[in-house]
Amino acid sequence: MIIFLWLLITVAVIVWLTIKFQLHPFLGLLFGALFIGFVGGLTPANLMNSLADGFGATLRSIGIVIAAGAIIGEYLDRSGGAKVLANKILDSVGEKHAPLSIGLTGYIVSIPVFCDSGFIVLSALNKAISKRANIPLAVLTVSLASGLYATHVFVPPTPGPLAAAATLGADIGWVLILGIVVSIPVMLVAILWASKGCSHYVIEFELSEEAENQQTPPSFALAIMPILLPIVLIAIKSIAQLPSSPLGENGIFNFFVFIGDPIIALLIGAVLSFLMVRSGKKIQHLWLEEALKKAGLIILITGAGGAFGAVLRETNLSEIASNFVDLGAFGMLIPFLIAAFLKTAQGSSTVAIITTAAIMVPLMTALGFDSTLGKALVVLVIGAGSITVSHVNDSYFWVIAKFSNMDTATALKTHTIASMIMGFTGLLIVQILALVLL
Repeated sequence: MIIFLWLLITVAVIVWLTIKFQLHPFLGLLFGALFIGFVGGLTPANLMNSLADGFGATLRSIGIVIAAGAIIGEYLDRSGGAKVLANKILDSVGEKHAPLSIGLTGYIVSIPVFCDSGFIVLSALNKAISKRANIPLAVLTVSLASGLYATHVFVPPTPGPLAAAATLGADIGWVLILGIVVSIPVMLVAILWASKGCSHYVIEFELSEEAENQQTPPSFALAIMPILLPIVLIAIKSIAQLPSSPLGENGIFNFFVFIGDPIIALLIGAVLSFLMVRSGKKIQHLWLEEALKKAGLIILITGAGGAFGAVLRETNLSEIASNFVDLGAFGMLIPFLIAAFLKTAQGSSTVAIITTAAIMVPLMTALGFDSTLGKALVVLVIGAGSITVSHVNDSYFWVIAKFSNMDTATALKTHTIASMIMGFTGLLIVQILALVLL
């Protein structure tokens, strides 16, 4: 049990250094990997090989995918495509159902766009809908924040679940399919809470005139295609690879396996996102550079998480994990609680997901989660834990409060409670799926 205790101490120290001294997660994970390797008895050569191999293997599988996803998100944001999607959904669902409309908007936008960026982009629209439909801003704020959060932690190619899938060796297609199954009810429960539990909060605000964007917004079709097509292609690939071979085993099968590979699918989406720049203008190289800068940070953190997991695999932690094997499907509580602890302690959902996935690597076989569906469900239950809970140490919390004119107390009573409800709802749904599928 000594190595297990050292692991707990290592995680606690990483969290403390992150909070107290703002240590970057990239360095925190690498230092943690080195420390746990030394106390775990690895030789220097074995430790360094594991560190480098884990870092490289993780980036080999998802580095390009993260970069392509960041490009799609940046172009959707800067071109005005996100607002085009929002207005289309609002027109389709109607002002009467504005909380559902804005929640669905956030749900779709957050697949390629980080949730905090998505909220900033849509916050002005949120206020306009509040005035137009005479719905309390607190209701729409929590609905939007929850819709953005749902796909942020459950649905690839968002970096968190994507990185966890790579670390645990999960099939991204199944994470995507099951992630949609889990995230939709999680979002709906949060919107219900927003409508029933947040309507009595009064937030005063004034609408400000936005500067005209020189970029003419794209059409709805151009805005939705970079998001929708990669998701469909990745899902088709996973269906094609089912044991029943529904698409055969010849040319069509090979075609969909190739085009549905996350790298190819997201690169197609990235190319389609260039079409959101109206004809007659060159591709905005500044947008591309900003997207790649954002992707670089996530790629480094993801690689460090993979290195941490690779070092843990070389220790005897898996032997300790055999004590948990009798838990069966209820072993899902372990990754959920680890992710929830990390999220609550240090604030970042993405860091919580990546770190928890690395910790879970040597536990998967002992817990009986080493099947295709088992790995996908563990990724999702980690995502559920990474929502629980968003409070004052979470940058997303402050984005929501600041851009919605909320004071801290109101944000805690609305958004924080919503994040807790979402987390436990996600745990319940994944638990049910585990009992049925595993």
